[in-house]
Amino acid sequence: MIVNRLAMSAVSREERLAKMEHEDKTPKSGAGEGSLDRLLPSVSPGLSPRKRTTSQCKSEPPLLRTSKRTIYTAGRPPWYNEHGTQSKEAFVIGLCGGSASGKTTVARKIIEALDVPWVVLLSMDSFYKVLSSEQQSRAASNDYNFDHPDAFDFDLLTHTVRKLKQGKSVKIPVYDFTTHGRQKDWKTVYGASVIIFEGIMAFADKELLQLLDMKIFVETDSDIRLVRRLRRDITERGRDIEGVIKQYNKFVKPAFEQYIEPTMRLADIVVPRGGGNMVAIDLIVQHVHSQLEERELSVRAALASAHQAQPLPQTLSVLESTPQVRGMHTIIRNKETSRDEFIFYSKRLMRLLIERALSFLPSQLHIVQTPQGEDYEGRTFHGKRITGVSILRAGETMEPALRAVCKDVRIGKILIQTNQDTGEPELHYLRLPKDISEDHVILMDCTVSTGAAAMMAVRVLLDHDVQEDKILLVSLLMAEMGVHSVAYAFPQVKIITTAVDKKVNDLFHIIPGIGNFGDRYFGTDAPPDWSDEDMDEPSY
Repeated sequence: MIVNRLAMSAVSREERLAKMEHEDKTPKSGAGEGSLDRLLPSVSPGLSPRKRTTSQCKSEPPLLRTSKRTIYTAGRPPWYNEHGTQSKEAFVIGLCGGSASGKTTVARKIIEALDVPWVVLLSMDSFYKVLSSEQQSRAASNDYNFDHPDAFDFDLLTHTVRKLKQGKSVKIPVYDFTTHGRQKDWKTVYGASVIIFEGIMAFADKELLQLLDMKIFVETDSDIRLVRRLRRDITERGRDIEGVIKQYNKFVKPAFEQYIEPTMRLADIVVPRGGGNMVAIDLIVQHVHSQLEERELSVRAALASAHQAQPLPQTLSVLESTPQVRGMHTIIRNKETSRDEFIFYSKRLMRLLIERALSFLPSQLHIVQTPQGEDYEGRTFHGKRITGVSILRAGETMEPALRAVCKDVRIGKILIQTNQDTGEPELHYLRLPKDISEDHVILMDCTVSTGAAAMMAVRVLLDHDVQEDKILLVSLLMAEMGVHSVAYAFPQVKIITTAVDKKVNDLFHIIPGIGNFGDRYFGTDAPPDWSDEDMDEPSY
């Protein structure tokens, strides 16, 4: 599968990526690597502070800092088809090797060279088991074997990698190497096109092994690995040199020979010398690119030609076209309307729209006593919470209307933009409240033309375990194409709007439409090729 052993070096490709901060703690190899005196700082008893170090996992996509620049990810393209179901899984790379062999450095080099959006780096260090009191005491005296397969929670690890591969949101434990325990707060990770999973036992579990699309073994001389481990454990994990050497001889070295080195035969690629072997890394990146190209999707084109000329779905609710509603539409659709007037009447429509949407939430009988001492049979919301999620930037304008009628409502945000080269929607940013899976969610966007952005937002909510029948999509104006697209892909999502226009032109503009809502509302200029579903970077 490519080649078994690779050597030499090459120039890395142009760097770009990420939104998950993961500091490189693997020292660069060099001529002085064989000298302990040059690598290890002087440690004076009582003077050297013990650093608190934890496994790294962030809720945002990776943020990668190099010596030259900070690299941010591009948007995440669709990972689902026009039916709304996932049609491509994330590509999972497994990185195995001995302790301090340079696995994290190799992972970072691959990320730099890949030049693809939304790469997640997952460390096996996050999945150490919770230790008992007796095991904690042994760990404190360097007598607990952290290099044995039994030290890892493979059930949680396999479950996590599988969910990430399926495009789902996952929670990752944060392990503290100083206290040998998990921290209280776990980190949320979501949205992987590529998953790089690294750890000393990455190939030790058969079920986990089946989830890996590419298996890489990082081979580094044992003396170099010992020097790196000494420096890391002393400077970063607050250990003393005697304890590190004791642990290495008693556990690390035997574990490598018994459990880790034999798994080299399972690798598709063996990388000698770790992160300095750029020829190997370049060949790995080429193969990953070829695999990703086979999985590319074209969602918006499929939406434009699918399930049209059908009756509007029963899940659609259109605000009654009273003279008041018709009059407000007349004002906001008029190209001559001033910005102040546009904002004022848009807000009036939004308030009516939100009130209409709330009527579709579940309710139950609730009896209260009036000031006259009489019972009144009323209704109350039957659910845990209501959460609003706005599709930036135009959907953000609907938040005040929701807050005005839902006290203490929680708000999430999703930024989706159209890629001008491919025409496809791309996910750039999301911030969702905790435990949103238990909520009824009001998803807000001002205009929906093809439905591509709305579908992506719904898919994000489903990936965070929000129930489909608890999602209400609200929009001031929709095209029939967008209504059909959302309803066909997600038949349990309730769709509420104030009006539905019949046509979408070749530029994905709603006809007759309302123009670019965000630009008219915020007073900005739309580009010549704007789409009703294009959204700009928020101002906050």
